[in-house]
Amino acid sequence: MNIMDTLKKPPVMIFLSVVAGIILGLTFGWVIMPVQWTNVPMYWNREDLQESYLRMTIDSFRINRDEDLAVSRYRDLGPNAAKVFDTIKANPDQVDGQTVADFDQVLQNHQSELPTPASDAGGGGSSMLTTALIAGSVIALLIILGAGAFWLFRSNRRAPEDMTPAMLAAEHSRSVEKTDYSATGEQPPVAQYVTTYVLGDDLFDDSFSIDAPSGEFLGECGVGISETVGVGDPKKVAAFEVWMFDKNDIQTVTKVLMSAHAFADPAFRTKLEPKGELVQIDPHKQVVLETQTLQMIATISDMAYGQGALPDGSYFDRVTMELAIWSKK
Repeated sequence: MNIMDTLKKPPVMIFLSVVAGIILGLTFGWVIMPVQWTNVPMYWNREDLQESYLRMTIDSFRINRDEDLAVSRYRDLGPNAAKVFDTIKANPDQVDGQTVADFDQVLQNHQSELPTPASDAGGGGSSMLTTALIAGSVIALLIILGAGAFWLFRSNRRAPEDMTPAMLAAEHSRSVEKTDYSATGEQPPVAQYVTTYVLGDDLFDDSFSIDAPSGEFLGECGVGISETVGVGDPKKVAAFEVWMFDKNDIQTVTKVLMSAHAFADPAFRTKLEPKGELVQIDPHKQVVLETQTLQMIATISDMAYGQGALPDGSYFDRVTMELAIWSKK
């Protein structure tokens, strides 16, 4: 199973969609159209803004001497108020020192109405909230990515006993090195595939598209089960059909690849002869199929017979074929 087959799995598509949605959402919400905060509590603002606010409050008190208004504005700073006021008392700057002292006296007179100081409450509540939101989003994204990566790793690294025959066949096909025809001075094929049958894959039927380098569709080829022997599950495959369709010839040529026992059995031969030329499978054997404009060489890269109550060489435990196709044009 290649990467594209993995990506087409519904769970993988759902996972990738969730990740893409989170990334797009964060990009849109924090970069393209970031959140605009309005009418937020004063204690959510940065510490320097809180300090400016309290300095204006003190200066306003110098003019209007409204104690209730001054206390109300002080309370707007929440638990940060005492810390901000201590900063101003230590450095009055442009605020009148006497007014600061008067403001302090007002706070002492209304001590019960003041917010409880928080020794660890730094300014910049809004900044802290933003940081917390971003950190939370990143952590959530990392958790999702980690879980998805772990799931993909597990699904692609299953133990052999957890894999179906079709999965084992696909894994074996990926491990087979294709013939390098150009290394021997031959023209490279326009298409080259490896397919594997493993005992237990009762629905084995692989087909492939044949396309020119330009992308033009030339035809199709494939391998499927032709005949079985014996009874019971899994099916005991004794013969395969290897075929090729040529769009320019409008025909399909077929050859029947048989086990040694089936090839030697007259009853099998009589039954299968109508399907195409009969050929006994042997290791590294090459079978040629030709049409008007295409030629295919099917090479037996690997094979093994099944062991059991049936005669030796009756059915296959595993067969790997390489299909190489050339255009005659």
